[in-house]
Amino acid sequence: MKKLPLPKEVAQEDVTQGFRSSHLSGLNTSSIIATIAVLMLGTANSAQAGERESLEQLRSTTTNLVNLLVQEGVLSKDKAGALLKQAEQDAQIAKEKDVAATPASTSESVDAAIDQKMVRVQYVPEIVKKQMKEEIKDEVMTTLNYKAGERLGMPEWIDRLKWEGSLRLRAESDKYPDGNPTPFNFNAANGAKLNNTTEDRNRLRVRAQLGVKAEINDWMTAGIRMTTGSLDDPISPNQTQEAASGKYTIGLDRAYMNAKIKPWLSVVGGRFANPWFSTDLMWDPDLAFDGVAASFTPNINDKLSGFVTIGAFPIDEIEKSDRNQTKSKWMYGSQAGINWKLNSKLNAKFAIALYDFQNVEGISNGADFGTNGPYSASVPVFRTKGNSTFDINSSAPSGSNIEQYGLSSKFRDINITGQVDLAQFDPVHIILTGDYIRNIGFDKEDIARRTGQAAPSEQVNAYQVKVAVGMPETYQKGQWNVFAAYKRLEADSVLDSFTDSDFYLGGTNAKGWLLGGSYGLDKNTWLTARWFSADEISPRSTSVGGAPLSPLSIDVLMLDLNTKF
Repeated sequence: MKKLPLPKEVAQEDVTQGFRSSHLSGLNTSSIIATIAVLMLGTANSAQAGERESLEQLRSTTTNLVNLLVQEGVLSKDKAGALLKQAEQDAQIAKEKDVAATPASTSESVDAAIDQKMVRVQYVPEIVKKQMKEEIKDEVMTTLNYKAGERLGMPEWIDRLKWEGSLRLRAESDKYPDGNPTPFNFNAANGAKLNNTTEDRNRLRVRAQLGVKAEINDWMTAGIRMTTGSLDDPISPNQTQEAASGKYTIGLDRAYMNAKIKPWLSVVGGRFANPWFSTDLMWDPDLAFDGVAASFTPNINDKLSGFVTIGAFPIDEIEKSDRNQTKSKWMYGSQAGINWKLNSKLNAKFAIALYDFQNVEGISNGADFGTNGPYSASVPVFRTKGNSTFDINSSAPSGSNIEQYGLSSKFRDINITGQVDLAQFDPVHIILTGDYIRNIGFDKEDIARRTGQAAPSEQVNAYQVKVAVGMPETYQKGQWNVFAAYKRLEADSVLDSFTDSDFYLGGTNAKGWLLGGSYGLDKNTWLTARWFSADEISPRSTSVGGAPLSPLSIDVLMLDLNTKF
């Protein structure tokens, strides 16, 4: 007959302490019943042998174990009572069988009872072992954190916070080839405010971001994030390193709430990340969106799913009055697309979007000219370079120096975006991306009527093609990718305020190449190198003498050390 492998000399306090030190993390109801049943059976066998002292110790140990489970919150008192009753019944049945059985058959019946509580796995693949290990680790850590917080008196909402952040160090070299126009001539021709177009510039830059996400309840999350960068620049969070600046500028670039109303429907409001499937041809990667957006993501079948996003976004809220006749500026967007997963080696994604910008075009002040004219607020608060402009105070006497440049064209952009991910050589992927934009809001007659000047030539198309080879991400050691792209942005294809700030150092009326690559140094640490070479598409004549200008060319080299946490 098999005896319970518990030495007679082991005190019940040692057993109880052993269970307590393990935090009971590995117990479930089935294993608890099996354990107690075996203990009960052990007491019966001990009694049969006349070992009264062992009997009392085992009974006491069993009772203390159940009490400990109740204290730790694993079992309620009702469940504990039912558990003891069930264990006693199992032990009694085993005892009755043991009386009628031979020693060999008794041993076999005990083994069979234990086998009923066990799951036997013949072979577990290594990838499954790793996955199980991570899942068990996450579950144990969640339990321990909760118990630790409970013991230390920490509030439960701490467990619902998730911190995130990133830090990027950049070495940047901006090259201006010989023959570029001077800043004065370029600004006069383009209504821009560039400080430099001719002198090479080398600088070190840093971008730091720190945010937190909170799980408010089962369907609502909220988040905030701080970042470096100029407070009046919406597309670049980079901070140039120099001791003379004293302190870096920190601003809040995320403040949002996201409601997951249905598994296929979510609504986000506040200041949040880009909600569109898009590239940097239209939107800078660091641009935050203010407003509200709703996303629908229905599954059509196992291989095909759809997505629809709509939103309304204030660009410049203007308080209208008797003196100020300018209307607030908004963007209304909508996008529909499909995600087609043919198999594990091929995934394709396509979308078409319409971005309708309201009241972003300039309006002439007419005879009521001045820097505080009725339509002075129609001038963009922020822009880079490239869009066609006109002086809304053109009626002012020559030499008054009250020029204000508004946008000549309206903007209503149709955007078609596609991406194909080929993973035949997994983990190496070949990713092809294409993007096309046309501004259907450009209207020569409207421009001539509104500005009182001849309309610029129609330059309303933009496109980009890109190929990337390697791993989609380089967040782990040894991961890598290389990429190349060609893009062309005509002058009035997109708003120069929001397009990529790295290519051509921001703006439109430019074409050129991008070459680069990334390499993972270690977990969440990687290097990125990029080379941009861009030239102006259609140089404009200066307002002084009307002589044609040479194209503005800008080459940029960026070396980044990235981390995220």
